[in-house]
This record gives sequence, structure tokens and C-alpha cells, in this order.
Amino acid sequence: MKVAVINFSGNVGKSTIARHLLLPRFEGAELIAVESLNADDGQGKAIRGRQFGELQEYLNTMESVVVDIGASNVEDLLALMTRYRGSHEDFDCFVVPTVSALKQQRDTIATLTELGRLGIPPTSLKLVFNMVEDGVEVAQCFESLLAFVAQHGLAVANPACRVGVNEVYGRLKGSTDTLDALARDETDYKALIAKAPTVADKLALAQKLATHRLASGVLQELDACYAALEFAGGASHNVNR
Repeated sequence: MKVAVINFSGNVGKSTIARHLLLPRFEGAELIAVESLNADDGQGKAIRGRQFGELQEYLNTMESVVVDIGASNVEDLLALMTRYRGSHEDFDCFVVPTVSALKQQRDTIATLTELGRLGIPPTSLKLVFNMVEDGVEVAQCFESLLAFVAQHGLAVANPACRVGVNEVYGRLKGSTDTLDALARDETDYKALIAKAPTVADKLALAQKLATHRLASGVLQELDACYAALEFAGGASHNVNR
């Protein structure tokens, strides 16, 4: 499975979706970051948007890859995809994360429109509704975007493809830790906290305990979102419990 994570807009959680939702669930997948600067999470290969020729050649050697396209590189990448006619077919699917802010919804509509112009079929364009507050329905906070999709049919918009707000993603920024590894951590932090000699040591252990709990809680939500994406060909789910 070869998937691009893309949106003209920044601040929609593309890297979160690429790294934590998709990458762990594709057997043997590699993460490639297409961005102006080097990746800041210590994971994956980083290239610039103008290196699309190199990217498409590399894609054709891979069985499974997740490409995280930085917002500042989307225009360059789409222009080069137009030049390399048919190159969008190197991807099995384009995942478009979005958030409820109206600017981001408008940018998402622009993204879907441009991808549709390239000839990408609606079944290969899948929305992920990201950073949805607890107790809020997708239909309620993404009304403009859903109305556009219903009218033009450019993408798959399944409200079950949702990811909630969770501080665990911020805690993992710049780290190579995975949610799965953190969730499976069997360290008895409560016992270690009781024995820790200083308040600073206790706080550091308490933070690790909190991260473990957050990771354990978020995995079920990510599993549900991944299942709702319904990737053709049944991409492998290799997150272990």
C-alpha cells in the first residue's frame, strides 16, 4: 500500500496521521517526509517537494510507503505530478486530514479540487476528520466540507474516520517512541514513584505514567478510524496488543 497524506493547509495533523494512524498499520511500511526542512521526529526519510522525480522513482521500488507531504510543498508536488503524467497512479490512496476551523475546511476543499483535476478517483481520496472534540459530531463541525463533498462527490467522507484531540501526540513530537510500545510498557511507575528520592524524579516518572495511559486510551480510537478508511486490498494491520 502506497499512501500520500496531503492538504494545502498546515495545522491539520498530517504528520500525526501519517506516523501514528497509518505507518504502524501497514506491514513493512517506510515513512517519507516531503518538506522544506529535515524531519523533526527522527524517523523516516526527508526530501523536498521539488525532488518529485526522485520520489516517484523510489515509490516504484517500494511495496508499502506512507508519504507525509508538508503544506509548503504541496503546490510544487502537484505541479510536478501534472508534468509527470499519470504519476498519481503510483499512489493507491490519498489521505486528506482536516480540522474544523473554517480556513482549514476551505483549504481542504481546494486540496480535493486540485487532486480531482489530476484525475484521482473519489474512492482514492479519503478524508480524516482530525482533532475532533469529545462529544462533538463530525456532521456538526464539518458542515461546509461535508456539503461540498456531497455536492461534488470528489472524495470519501466517512464520519467514522475521526481522530480526537489528545495531548499524547504533542508528548511524542520529536520522539521515536511509538504509541504501541508506550501502551505495552509494563513498568510499575507507581512503585517507582513511591521509591523516587526527589520530587523532580517523581514528576518525571509521573509524566511517563501519564503518557502510557494516554497511549493506551488512544489506540482503540485509531484502530476504529483505520478500519473506517477501508483501504482497498486490505492493508496489513501490524499494531500488536
